[in-house]
Amino acid sequence: MDFLKAFIVGGLICVAAQILMEKTKLMPGRIMVILVCTGVVLGALQIYEPFLEFAGSGASVPLTGFGYNLWKGIKEAIDSDGFIGLFRGGFKAAAVGTCAALVFSYVASLIFQPKMTK
Repeated sequence: MDFLKAFIVGGLICVAAQILMEKTKLMPGRIMVILVCTGVVLGALQIYEPFLEFAGSGASVPLTGFGYNLWKGIKEAIDSDGFIGLFRGGFKAAAVGTCAALVFSYVASLIFQPKMTK
């Protein structure tokens, strides 16, 4: 049942992003920023935590989960380090995911030889 909940919730988040792409003139990068900021705002309002407990990886894997992860890291760093945690917390919480994205995209670029579009 956990897999089904994760699949449905993750799919609904992706459907919302797809609707934004097709029905608005927003560029994909801006939609990605909207999703990350939505995760941050829902985390700050303490709405994302119960949503994450219900949906599991269906809520933690999409970009909203990345935004929530940033918020959680910043909040924990502010609680332990004070004001300087505002600047350190997000980097510490998201370092592994960001590093993995960079490494795997570099490897993919070596395998598939991307070309610039005209």
